[in-house]
Amino acid sequence: MIEELLRFAHVLGATVLLGTGAGIAFFMVLSHRSRDPALIAHVAGIVVIADTVFTATAAILQPITGTLLAWHLGWSLWEPWLLLSLILYGVVGAFWLPVVWIQLQMRNLARSAYDTQSPLPDRYFQLYRIWFACGFPAFFAVMGIVWLMLMKPAL
Repeated sequence: MIEELLRFAHVLGATVLLGTGAGIAFFMVLSHRSRDPALIAHVAGIVVIADTVFTATAAILQPITGTLLAWHLGWSLWEPWLLLSLILYGVVGAFWLPVVWIQLQMRNLARSAYDTQSPLPDRYFQLYRIWFACGFPAFFAVMGIVWLMLMKPAL
């Protein structure tokens, strides 16, 4: 019974990470394309909340449920596929943490532009390009982790 609960919690966490990551990216890109400071500020505000409530919670619980599941099943954390998934998890975190800060800055810049009825500043667009670029390695790393978890290849 404990294995099933741990496996369910771990898969649910992976689903939340992948789903919120893709959803956040989708809505941020669409709002950015509008160039409307009010819309961008609103969407970025929701994105920051979603990252805090969903992504951060899942990100904290994933290594816990994964480690407990591995121990329960008798797997070593040094198994090559498992070690690689942990390294990729670190890659995801290395890109996600700055992205959260960038989203906050983008939200604040959009709010300021809306409040002063001015166009989005150049800094917003610089941050957006960094945010956008950070999404690709993080997304593909998450996809790699999911693949490793499902396939458990002999590396």
